Amino acid sequence: QVQLVESGGGLVQPGGSLRLSCAASGFSFRIYTMSWYRQAPGKGRELVATIDFAGTATTYAYSVKGRFTISRDNAKNTMYLEMNSLKPEDTAVYYCNRVGGTTWGQGTQVTVSS
Repeated sequence: QVQLVESGGGLVQPGGSLRLSCAASGFSFRIYTMSWYRQAPGKGRELVATIDFAGTATTYAYSVKGRFTISRDNAKNTMYLEMNSLKPEDTAVYYCNRVGGTTWGQGTQVTVSS
């Protein structure tokens, strides 16, 4: 019973910050590489950031590199995405998942607007 619950989104002004959380259950979170994705209206799902099982290796989409930080706490089965210097083009629904996962959560809406 894989469950992924994203939270922390909201409305923020350009240049602002948000921290998203992903609470995972129903699988062995600590052994899976995990990713954050986002999807803007009318667009496909975009890979934003990835973190290995131990939290020792991370990758980012070029569009967010230097502004976003992915992290995880395996003891809490939780992954995070720290977002700084937000831009209107970051507006999207943000999702988390394990690599190759087919069960998706509800996502959390991030809206960057003045």
